[in-house]
Amino acid sequence: MSAPATTHVLDRLIGTQPPVFATPADIAAFERQAPWPERVAAASTYEALRLGAAIDPQAPAIQFLRAADPDEVPTTLSHAQFFARVTQAANAFHALGVGPGQVVSFLLPLLPQAFVALYGAQAAGIANPVNPLLSAAQLAEILRAAGTRVLVTVGPSVDAELWAKVASIRAQLPSLQAVLVVGGAEPGAADLDALLDAQPADRLVSGRSISAEDIAGYFHTGGTTGTPKLVRHTHANQVYQAWALRLMGIAEPGRALLFGLPLFHVGGSLTQGLSALANGGSLVVLTAAGWRDPRAVRNVWRLVQRYRPAVFGAVPTVLAAALQVPRDGADVSSLRRASGGGAAIPVAVTSGYEAMGLPVLEVYGMTETASVHCMGYPDLPRHAGSVGRPLPHSRVRVVRLDADGRFVGDCAPGEIGVVAMAGPGVFSGYLSESHNRQAFVEPGWVNSGDLGRLDADGQLWITGRAKDVIIRGGHNIDPQPIEELLYQHPSVALAAVVGQPDGYAGELPVAYVQPRPGHTVDAAALTGFLRERTPERAAVPVAIHAVDPMPQTAVGKIFKPALRVDAMRRATEALLADLPLQGALLAVQVLPHPAHGQVLQVTLQGAPADARAALAAAIDLRLDPLTLRHEVLWA
Repeated sequence: MSAPATTHVLDRLIGTQPPVFATPADIAAFERQAPWPERVAAASTYEALRLGAAIDPQAPAIQFLRAADPDEVPTTLSHAQFFARVTQAANAFHALGVGPGQVVSFLLPLLPQAFVALYGAQAAGIANPVNPLLSAAQLAEILRAAGTRVLVTVGPSVDAELWAKVASIRAQLPSLQAVLVVGGAEPGAADLDALLDAQPADRLVSGRSISAEDIAGYFHTGGTTGTPKLVRHTHANQVYQAWALRLMGIAEPGRALLFGLPLFHVGGSLTQGLSALANGGSLVVLTAAGWRDPRAVRNVWRLVQRYRPAVFGAVPTVLAAALQVPRDGADVSSLRRASGGGAAIPVAVTSGYEAMGLPVLEVYGMTETASVHCMGYPDLPRHAGSVGRPLPHSRVRVVRLDADGRFVGDCAPGEIGVVAMAGPGVFSGYLSESHNRQAFVEPGWVNSGDLGRLDADGQLWITGRAKDVIIRGGHNIDPQPIEELLYQHPSVALAAVVGQPDGYAGELPVAYVQPRPGHTVDAAALTGFLRERTPERAAVPVAIHAVDPMPQTAVGKIFKPALRVDAMRRATEALLADLPLQGALLAVQVLPHPAHGQVLQVTLQGAPADARAALAAAIDLRLDPLTLRHEVLWA
């Protein structure tokens, strides 16, 4: 699978191998050589894919494994076939009335057609990939906010549950003109593959000349209630990601990449998807469910032996799970490094890969920066726990904001503040203007919402998500160092620390732990382990709860909001545990609230009518000290 050339096809000024950045001065010299707009050889993702396909048209672009089995014969599209199919998709969407500024949304698992739909939609108009696991109501909100004209999904023969959700919401989408399905035509929905087959594959029928500043995609991010947050990406934003990751050695011509991230996430569609394809690489797609399919992790080292990737890139939970899989003699010598992002990589996980001889390049970014913005440079000194430096032509600052989120000034080296980023990957704003009020600390500088610091050498350290900080009696506690310690314990597979409401201190730290296979969680032993190693006594969790499985997002991040809800519920139940209920049954829920975000709902059933007022007053007395609002209901 070696390509005949190793040219950086997306850069006009680099002929063969990318430059070596051995010192920060090398990065500065590279940036002085030419500004970014003069370097880039592709104005659009469509042109970037064309350049990538030209490196070796017959090399595989997509290799789809239905069972993540290294011995199965993959369904394969060569680069020439893939680019032709993308062109046909763009033409099919154009025939359905999609033009610049109009939206093709898709709800698809990781089938080959999903990649075709994504990049074909960008060549015709705007692509809006959406998480198919969301509820029907959430899907309707996102699809409506995007102004969806064409919706691509799967038929009931592929996913009956998803098809049922689509059927239930299509009448709620006023701009929807057509529904296309993978898996055969359905009433009211045309067969995607049949429509593509009828289109020319050698040209864009629209004759469109795509500008770098045209909108390529919308990506949903943030909460799942209220007006959806849709991030606007230009073609330049996305091409920059593919260009920069070739410089970093993450994307290589002729190299395979084990692919299991969803396409509705920028890590899948851009960091791994576009970057590999636009640079002549190959995506080995690990089932329609990706890394969520347990077979993908179970077979990971045999898959490395079969497809010979140079980089093992995944989210931290997958990196951690792979370390627990015995290699059993599998040849993993093709690997030169591991890479991960989306959340902090525990130091213990980094150490595990370094013990295999694989340096770990931690990456950092967000949907609003078109994915990776900072990372550990392969040829520069790296420190476990740091997310490295900004990519070439990008910038990062750590700033102080006032109570209203307004910029006050820059932090000194080593001072913790809010991380802000600028550069070619940074978006211009959300689709809804209501979300842009505090999106930027200054023009062009996106507010990450993360806390961090820059060291004297210019490397960025993320110290916690601003909302993840636990405030105990006015004292800020960063959960990450406690989590790092938990990962060092031999019984712990996954760990997360969140704040639990407390009437006196405001919040107290509590830990959630998923045990390794064959282990159990001994809360007392883990607490003793942390007390011995945590210099800050206030940071030791007041409780440790076993949870299996750990709640995770669709891209494999630990889903801390679910843990916070559980901590709220537990704290409330503990406060009311010894309350005389006079025969009543008590239940506690944490529910979303339009004005307060969340509210504790205490429901009582079976109490005598003449005791209700006193019982409600007793509940109020115990819960009023909490900052979280509550309400008492009678069933």
